Amino acid sequence: MRQLPKRALIVIDVQNEYVSGKLRIEYPEMNLSLGNIARAMDAAQAAGIPVVVVQHLAAASSPLFARGSQAAELHPLVAERPRDLLVEKQQASALSGTGLGAWLRERGIDTLTVVGYMTHNCDDSTVRQAHHEGWKVELLHDAAGSLPYANALGAASAEEIHRVFTVVMHTGFAAVLGTEQWLAALASGEVPQADNIYLSNQRAIRAR
Repeated sequence: MRQLPKRALIVIDVQNEYVSGKLRIEYPEMNLSLGNIARAMDAAQAAGIPVVVVQHLAAASSPLFARGSQAAELHPLVAERPRDLLVEKQQASALSGTGLGAWLRERGIDTLTVVGYMTHNCDDSTVRQAHHEGWKVELLHDAAGSLPYANALGAASAEEIHRVFTVVMHTGFAAVLGTEQWLAALASGEVPQADNIYLSNQRAIRAR
């Protein structure tokens, strides 16, 4: 008999900074990702899956995520929902410099479902560290989001960044799927699976 995953839902940095502050998420559309984060939290609670809320905080003098500022506060959609643990972090990965890893291991968690912001930064860092430390990982791509960049190397839209990072994550770091698919998997007991580097590469070559 197939063993069901023992999951925890990791809700990363759903803070006002990304909604109404200086780092506004642009893709997927904010109302879509916020709504799916709420759906995932509600489903996790109903299924007895622990919910971990992560909050990024910097020094009070910081221009972003300043401790004590309204921008650094959790978005009400997350703040008002039940949670099992609140984790404060200063680095990109929710597992770096926090007690989250020990908390998860004490509870026998073997699978982390990641939602929140940003796809290409804190989500990606958490996913990769979790994968390297032995957890199975799921990322809900429509419950996450990115913003655009431009620097000395060029420019990329929020959609480009989000799409490329999720494609790469799905080659082995995480099973990347939509919220609707994840909810169906919870109901059916199906275990979402990541792809792999070789097959992903071969499909790209054949599609040329």
